[in-house]
Amino acid sequence: LVLAQKGHGATTVAGTMIIAQQVGIELFATGGMGGVHRGHPIDVSADLYELGRTPVTVVSSGVKSILDMPATREVLETQGVPVIGYQTDEMPAFYSRSSGLGVDLRADSAETVAQIILARRQLNLQTATCVTVPVPADAEMGMDSAEAAIEQAQAEADAQHIHGAAMTPFLLQRLVTLTNGASLRANVALLQNNAAVAAQIAVVLASM
Repeated sequence: LVLAQKGHGATTVAGTMIIAQQVGIELFATGGMGGVHRGHPIDVSADLYELGRTPVTVVSSGVKSILDMPATREVLETQGVPVIGYQTDEMPAFYSRSSGLGVDLRADSAETVAQIILARRQLNLQTATCVTVPVPADAEMGMDSAEAAIEQAQAEADAQHIHGAAMTPFLLQRLVTLTNGASLRANVALLQNNAAVAAQIAVVLASM
């Protein structure tokens, strides 16, 4: 719709995947993936559907923790999307390094991830691969404090009848205020770290 109207805009993970596949980009980094919204199980990000049908590798810090992470993990499993833990045995919880949710495989090096991507390419599989990277330890928010802020922000959103596409921006902005900027600092740190990890994987993949 934006292109048809010759407009401008940012892309979601789903939108970035579509563009990446069309121009031959096999790997990219982002902050966190979309998923199933808390308390709104039919409000599901298009990211999950695109992950199930587009063979691109997404490097992220897991599902945004404002979402229903267990439900989102189940959808990824149903879609046949492998979740790789980069130097971790658990899927990160975006602001926090641990979620208590398992991954399909732990990969401790860029070489291992590149081999997984190569295997998907050789088998011509049409699903994405999620490489999940924990937020750097020095920028991590404690799980309890992050969860308390998320619950308060969600309650405010429900009270104000905020839903749909407006939900995520509202929650993220409220978290910056409720955490005195800690959520923003974590977000910036994980973005930079994810980009570095993705670059390392890309260099190895290009040499294979």
